Amino acid sequence: MNIFNLVLIIIGLCVFEIISSIDNAVINADVLSTMGKKARRWFLVWGIIFAVFVVRGLLPWLIVWATNTDLGFIGSFTAAFSSDPKVMAAVELSAPILLMGGGIFLIFIFFHWLFLEEKHFGLIGEKFIYSQGLWFYAIVSVILSLIVWFSLKINPMIAFGAVVGSTGFFITHGFKQNAEKAEQSLLQKGNLSDISKILYLEVIDMTFSIDGVLGAFAFTMSVPLIIFGNGLGAFVVRELTVRNIDKIKKYIYLKNGAMYSIFFLGMIMVFDSFGIEIPAWFSPVVTFATIGYFFWKSKKEMNKKK
Repeated sequence: MNIFNLVLIIIGLCVFEIISSIDNAVINADVLSTMGKKARRWFLVWGIIFAVFVVRGLLPWLIVWATNTDLGFIGSFTAAFSSDPKVMAAVELSAPILLMGGGIFLIFIFFHWLFLEEKHFGLIGEKFIYSQGLWFYAIVSVILSLIVWFSLKINPMIAFGAVVGSTGFFITHGFKQNAEKAEQSLLQKGNLSDISKILYLEVIDMTFSIDGVLGAFAFTMSVPLIIFGNGLGAFVVRELTVRNIDKIKKYIYLKNGAMYSIFFLGMIMVFDSFGIEIPAWFSPVVTFATIGYFFWKSKKEMNKKK
């Protein structure tokens, strides 16, 4: 991999992590506003270590290890730097399973947002689709059935990866829904300790980080690169949580940009799992273009209001 692709991938990972974590940053900011100064400082200093090195460091490593158990726990981390033909063959063999699972997970996230979640309508047709929310479960079920059908003809394990991705979506979706309800309860109750709130925020951060970590595999299969790029993005999100969250909320279409980026990355992962060659630069460029468009659209809307 040349230096240009390397830098492009890291920047792409960082930008994607920032944009996909906007909801997380808003929840963090709301809860932090109810906490004492010392507790806020503790969360922002020590919490970032947990967010980067434990959550965004350990999770991609665990995912690669789960699909490459023969390499061992350490071997799955160092596989990206290994020139051993056996190691490279093992990673290449398991990659389609991981990519399929992650791709289905991201595609389901996008369709759930498109059909069921309240939003600022940024593109023609979004309002109509939102009014047809009942069709979400039918559409994702048909998508899963078709993907499994075609995957079985290539490799049953890829089909299993698709099922795991859909299962992961519904499990994490349940956690996110509970998190939103818990946030409201947390803000209404004044008798909870700052320690309880910190623990709650760390659990929420772990849940919301899954989207970013799985999407990262559309950029690269290298765990060290994912840790560095996502970790850098997580650090920026922590800074935004305290300093500029109100300003970020004014860019009303950024969430749209994050969701369309998630959809495109999910599609890239599915195509990749079927053996379609996709250049290393493609995922970062698609992410920059998508987010850039919705950033411009948000800026245009802000100027219109002024």
